[in-house]
Amino acid sequence: MAVILFVISLGGIFVSSIQSSTPTPDNNSTATQTPNVTSSPAIEALGKLAVKGRAPKTGYDREQFGGEWSRQGTCNMRDKILARDMANVVYRSGTDCDVIRGTLNDPYTGKTIQFVRGQGTSDDVQIDHVVALSNAWQTGAQQLTQEQREQLYNDPLELLAVDGPANNQKGDGDAATWLPPNKSYRCRYVARQIAVKLKYTLWVTPAEHDAIQRVLGACPDQKLPNISW
Repeated sequence: MAVILFVISLGGIFVSSIQSSTPTPDNNSTATQTPNVTSSPAIEALGKLAVKGRAPKTGYDREQFGGEWSRQGTCNMRDKILARDMANVVYRSGTDCDVIRGTLNDPYTGKTIQFVRGQGTSDDVQIDHVVALSNAWQTGAQQLTQEQREQLYNDPLELLAVDGPANNQKGDGDAATWLPPNKSYRCRYVARQIAVKLKYTLWVTPAEHDAIQRVLGACPDQKLPNISW
């Protein structure tokens, strides 16, 4: 409430308004308080990664990561990931891990792929390193031991069964140069990249950081995956 004071002086009457310390509520006001914005677990994790430029690609070769699928008993990691990520899995007769058929609901494209193992068809479904090995090499993996790089190569957290052509299109791209065409999967995709980079003490480039941050802006509750065997 305002108090109006009338002051009489030689020069005339002056009107002064003094605002009360208790303002009158304005029921028609459209002003709102800015809500408290909390970072998602994925955004907070992104903030823990170092941000710097790429190291030279000098010396990069898949052999630096072992270049082969590890084996657990008679099963190799490719078959284990196929079995994990596909439905309606059929194994070769007499085995419990040689996947010959299955149905993949591809996270990268959103397509349903009927996988059949064989010449000319096996590559329809490929096992992607979510953090491309070349990207890993240029963002800290050079400083890992050979054993650590081989662990990264075969880590279930790093591996995903996906559409072969989409994986070929991705190549060595990071989040700044390639994202899954299936937009509904992008938040989980970049969260998984963060998880891998945290686990192996890799860094992100400025462009990569900003691209991941933009994606996560659409999913404020995104968590990091917890994938292990």
